[in-house]
Order: sequence, then structure tokens, then C-alpha cells
Amino acid sequence: MASVRSTSLDAPSSGPAWEIARLFPEQGHLSESDYLLVTERTRQLVEFTDGCIEVLPTPTLEHQEIVLFLVNLLRAFVQPAKLGRAVMAPYRVRIADDRFREPDVVFVLESNRSRMGSRFGESADLVMEVVSEDDPTRDLIDKRADYAAAGIAEYWIVDPRGGTITVLRLENGQYAVHAEANAGGQVHSAILQGFTVDVAAVFAAARHG
Repeated sequence: MASVRSTSLDAPSSGPAWEIARLFPEQGHLSESDYLLVTERTRQLVEFTDGCIEVLPTPTLEHQEIVLFLVNLLRAFVQPAKLGRAVMAPYRVRIADDRFREPDVVFVLESNRSRMGSRFGESADLVMEVVSEDDPTRDLIDKRADYAAAGIAEYWIVDPRGGTITVLRLENGQYAVHAEANAGGQVHSAILQGFTVDVAAVFAAARHG
């Protein structure tokens, strides 16, 4: 006789698994292990600050084309000379004991390669963010403060709204503008001598791929 699996008439057939969600502490009380568990079971970008998780909006096609263009450009520059390793999101970076970010582009110098673990990185040497339209403050102010506090030597802010790229270098724990340009200009890295990016080409990638 074939076995029959009994089901409860009261059990919901669809909808969120609230029982699983209740296994986790409330926002503000989540631990690092809680965060890592959540992020390893979702396809969305999730960041972690002060015991709280923040689910980031799904990137647009234009956003992803810019990120892909930049990471390919960076990898083409650093790989031949084995200067370091560059990856794109999703890749978690721990920037403090209670903070993880998901930079759009992460670069780590070869001398610091051990920082890049399989599950997440321990800080970085250079990060890039494409400003999101939903909340520009997150990239322009919040992450700028976070990355400076983490000691990340260089932060690129790529802003499609005005077609500008700003390269910030860390000086005495604060970021200072190293290079800034809009369409028609170029920007260059502070820590990677010779790495120069044409601003117009970056934003053209958003339109044409």
C-alpha cells in the first residue's frame, strides 16, 4: 500500500515561512552569524549594521552594466602584473565588528590577498559604488563614512545622475578628493599608478552594454 503523507488542515499552503523568521532575533539584536546565515540563503544584496540587516533594492540593468564595465577594466589592468584581485557584488566585506557592506566593486592588493576569504572579505584597499537612485545618501554619505572608518585607502563614487566619477583617497582617517570628472574627462587611481578611466565610456556602457 502506498504511504500517504498527512497534512494539517490549518497549515498554510503558501506565503512567508513566518516560523523560520521568528527563529531570528529582532532588528537591532541580530548577530554576525545570523546575518551570514540570512545572506547565504537569499539572492538579494543584504548589508549589516549595528545588529540590523538592510535588504538593498535589486540593481537596474544600467547599474549592472556600469559595474561590469568597471570591474572588467580594473581586472584587465591588475591581472597581467598580478597587482591584486578585483571582484564585483555580491561579495560581502566586513568593515567593522558589527558592519558588513556589499560594495559594487572590491579590490584588494596582492600583498593583502589573504583578506579575501571565500565567504567574505576583511576590509579592502579600493571599493567602488554606483550611486543608487532610491537612496543616494547611502553611497554619498553613509558608506563614505563607513569606508573611511574601515581604513579603505580609496573610494570611487560613480554617480549616473550627474555623469560624474569622484575618486577619494584616505588622508588621516578622512577622505579627500583625489580626482573628479564628468563626461569628457578622465579620473585616475591613487593607489594603482597608471589606472585611468574615461568617464564618458563608463556611462556609455550603461546605455549600450
